[in-house]
Amino acid sequence: QVQLVESGGGLVQAGGSLRLSCAASGRTFSDYNMGWFRQAPGKDREFVAAISRNGGSRLYYGDSVKGRFTISRDNDKNTVSLQMNSLKPEDTAVYYCAATLSSVYVGPGSRYNYWGQGTQVTVSS
Repeated sequence: QVQLVESGGGLVQAGGSLRLSCAASGRTFSDYNMGWFRQAPGKDREFVAAISRNGGSRLYYGDSVKGRFTISRDNDKNTVSLQMNSLKPEDTAVYYCAATLSSVYVGPGSRYNYWGQGTQVTVSS
């Protein structure tokens, strides 16, 4: 089992940047494929990004964030991060970190077992 705690959310103007972090504890962090999702009020949860287990050599992004967001992991520190640049008002949402041992970890059909509590990101126009 793994516990996840997100941090780094806040209020930023359009065009600005934020860096979200997710600290993991419990089982061996490097075993897990990791992902970021977001959910805006009244909308379904949306896949944002994912990174493969171990060295994190495989990176995946949702179409709406490609070229603007970057996911990374540090297995020594048991953290996964999401660097968000060129933020837009439509990026406003609660952002969740998630972990899974499943090989199905990309996109809306992904199978994540563990979730953080979420961190609010608000982008003003």
